[in-house]
Amino acid sequence: MHAKPTRTGQQPTDVLPPAADTRHPWQWVMAPGVDFLSPSAASDYANAGKWLWFLPVRALNAGWQLIKTAVEAGQLGPGAKVATLGNDFDGDPTRRPVIIYTANYHDEQDVRRVLVALRSLGVRDALAYKTDEATERGEYGNGTSLYTSPAATTKVVRRHRHAQPAAPRTRSGAKAK
Repeated sequence: MHAKPTRTGQQPTDVLPPAADTRHPWQWVMAPGVDFLSPSAASDYANAGKWLWFLPVRALNAGWQLIKTAVEAGQLGPGAKVATLGNDFDGDPTRRPVIIYTANYHDEQDVRRVLVALRSLGVRDALAYKTDEATERGEYGNGTSLYTSPAATTKVVRRHRHAQPAAPRTRSGAKAK
């Protein structure tokens, strides 16, 4: 298992379920035909974004299997990943994120399509959507999402981040200096 996805996106057969995996920080899956390691991937996914679904550890394995199967079937975006128990996640220790990617956060139609697909799979929790750019800048926690979706709805609410500028946050959620 790699910290980044493998060329095929498939996990080795010896990977434990995410709620039991303490050897690797992330488990990945990619949609058919997607290669995050290709020479063109940096430009192909320069505007990637992601829906964030935070699950209790007790529900992590089932939630990840649901998302993994849908990504492999081409029903969601180009890929997804899940934080395992081996991840040094600084948030609530009883929860872990499942991250479902879209290729381009500017494509609001695709962002919404993936949300509708998640809801049709039975994902009913409130969700947040953020850009990979925000993550690369070290922005974590409240106020970093571009969109939110209230629980059990397909409503996409655009956050007006410019109205409330926030200092970049560290992984622990504290404001960076």
